[in-house]
Amino acid sequence: QVQLVESGGGQVQPGDSLRLSCTTSGSIFTMYIMGWYRQAPGNQRELVATVTTSGRTNYTDSVKGRFTISRDSAKNTVYLQVNSVKPEDTAVYYCNAQHPTIGILRFWGQGTQVTVSS
Repeated sequence: QVQLVESGGGQVQPGDSLRLSCTTSGSIFTMYIMGWYRQAPGNQRELVATVTTSGRTNYTDSVKGRFTISRDSAKNTVYLQVNSVKPEDTAVYYCNAQHPTIGILRFWGQGTQVTVSS
């Protein structure tokens, strides 16, 4: 069973920073595109950022310049550095592992809540 274990969420104030982490097995980490999605109340789950095994990154426009996704192969962990948070960043953030060529091979973490409030 594939497990994606997330951590790092919490309640922060506008302008603060935090780092989300997601750890999985080596067999997944070395083959899959890793990503972060988020879902705010009443909204659909949306892509935040992805990083390929070669380190190529992709971001949704609303987080460009504020969020950074990275992966640490030694720890089988993908990170999302979140800077200059805004109230609209409030959501449950989900880690995702997507096989690069087989679409049905897609796995999710349990989600971690990020709440931005003054």
